Amino acid sequence: MAKHAVVIAGGGPTGMMLAAELALAQVDVVIVERRAIPDPDRSRAGGLHARTIEVLDQRGVADRFLEEGKAMQIQGFGRIPLDISDFPSRHNYGLALQQIQTERLLATWVQELGVPTTREREVTGFTQDDAGVDVALSDGTSIRADYLVGCDGGRSVIRKAADIEFAGWDPSTSWLMAEVEMVEKPEFGLRPGGGIGPAEGGDRIRVVLTERQVEHTSEPTLQDVSEALIAADGTDYGVHSLSGTSRFTDNTRQAASYRKGRILLAGDAAHVHPPLGGQGLNTGVQDAVNLGWKLAQVVKKTSPQSLLDTYHDERHPVGARVLQNTMAQVALTSPGDRHQALRNTMTELLSMDEPRQSIAAMMSGLDIHYDFGPGHPLLGRRMPDLDIATADGPLRVYELLHGAKPVLLNLDQPRVLDITPWTDRVQLIDAEYGGPWELPVLGSVSAPVAVVIRPDGYVAWVGDGTDTGLRDAMTTWFGGGN
Repeated sequence: MAKHAVVIAGGGPTGMMLAAELALAQVDVVIVERRAIPDPDRSRAGGLHARTIEVLDQRGVADRFLEEGKAMQIQGFGRIPLDISDFPSRHNYGLALQQIQTERLLATWVQELGVPTTREREVTGFTQDDAGVDVALSDGTSIRADYLVGCDGGRSVIRKAADIEFAGWDPSTSWLMAEVEMVEKPEFGLRPGGGIGPAEGGDRIRVVLTERQVEHTSEPTLQDVSEALIAADGTDYGVHSLSGTSRFTDNTRQAASYRKGRILLAGDAAHVHPPLGGQGLNTGVQDAVNLGWKLAQVVKKTSPQSLLDTYHDERHPVGARVLQNTMAQVALTSPGDRHQALRNTMTELLSMDEPRQSIAAMMSGLDIHYDFGPGHPLLGRRMPDLDIATADGPLRVYELLHGAKPVLLNLDQPRVLDITPWTDRVQLIDAEYGGPWELPVLGSVSAPVAVVIRPDGYVAWVGDGTDTGLRDAMTTWFGGGN
């Protein structure tokens, strides 16, 4: 029987991001993926939000994605545009990038990190005990692992086999997506319940429209697209040459628990929702970055298994919030005069700075706040990517996170902080910074004397000139000292 520390079921963006995080921590991980290659003929996620770009920047690979995508203001709430160019982030924009490109770039990075991927096989079941998990594969073989992570989508075999409840709301609306050609050129723009616009490259057109029927068992046909166009615009524009089809609904569900013993869930296996606002892939990638370093520490026995409970505690509320805001967006984009009145009111509201910033920060992932208790406004929030001066020269804070190791950033002189028991796993950086400290929505905050930054880029401790609470924070997040 093959053995690995971690088996990841599913090689989509969430699974590959988790594999990269574990590989950076030098954990033995394998991906099991049923597809031979990513399917290029499926219309899925079309962009990365600001926080996801920041996460990739923290690992030193953001430029790969920026080179292939188009930086632009892609945020929107119920298709009401939201500009975040005034947000305090190096990446105060979104990135238009098709999922097939995102998967290819992640796959290249994962391969560089030496992670093996087993393709054309899938996990069919498992048996867990106190010491590990026996993972059964579709070819009759099995793998022994310390942990199994289900990144295998909304119909997750792992979640079902673990008997984790997937509560929520059944679908009430179905949309079709397709790339087509048309004899007559339609007017590009939004329609109630959808929109028509140019596809990437060439003369092809992308169609996203609601359908009269909710339940379907197959991909959209040319006839389906024609009927949806006629219902929306009174004509099908001579539609032909169908490709890139998919369907989605407003099915909205979330796993009751993201962990059951040695089984964990991430991405669509943990939460499904309508794709309005483009948050699904981004939420999954950020699940992976939250889980990766914690799982690595538990595998290495530097932290107790209870650290994995913080993964659920932190990410479940984030997922629940996405479910809520996507359901609200479905209401905004539904056809009908009453929904149009709601849309008009929300459009007016989101033209004001404070509501726009609040909703846009939620959609882009820049406002995530993990509850670490009372304290400085930075506590539990993303660390800004400051330009700091160090003994080795100027650096950006995110450069310190390329290796996915935590950082104690000391901005005080002389140093009064001692983390000797943790020097094998935490970087201690003395630096100077005299500029402003700004957070999205909150604005300016007081300058801290020191901060502990977790590998996922969130602030775990803020110093006031003393080491009060430092040892407790180090022990909580990075295990007992040597």
